[in-house]
Amino acid sequence: MNIESVSKAEHQKLIEIWEASVRATHDFLSEDDLQQLKPLILEQYFDVVNLTCAKTSTGEIAGFCGVHDGNIEMLFIAPELRGQGIGALLAAHAISAQGATKVDVNEQNPQALGFYQRIGFDVTGRSPTDGQDKPYPLLHMTLQKVQQV
Repeated sequence: MNIESVSKAEHQKLIEIWEASVRATHDFLSEDDLQQLKPLILEQYFDVVNLTCAKTSTGEIAGFCGVHDGNIEMLFIAPELRGQGIGALLAAHAISAQGATKVDVNEQNPQALGFYQRIGFDVTGRSPTDGQDKPYPLLHMTLQKVQQV
């Protein structure tokens, strides 16, 4: 896997990965929630984060990460490629090259919580709603110790 910067032309592929990943891991979101988020992410959120992606040896995007002001704002892996270390690779890059030390995780997503705990993040706070003020609590996590991935 190679970690590379993302071009604007690749945003459509990223949103496809985002949607497939969210459908596989965020079963608490309604279809309406997903459809409301999709254009926001594609048209606004991608432009305010520093996006990197993991590409296979054939140049296919396997996953991506967006960092802003030391926060991992998004980290999504193509569902068929989960469990192969791609997320850990992207997170390690976000930490070492982009200075990421914080992340917010949906409380209803125990897989993400466990992932970030395994790589050295601890829960340091909680909000009862998400960034869109929806009733999806967020766990605020801070990097305590970088784990070997």
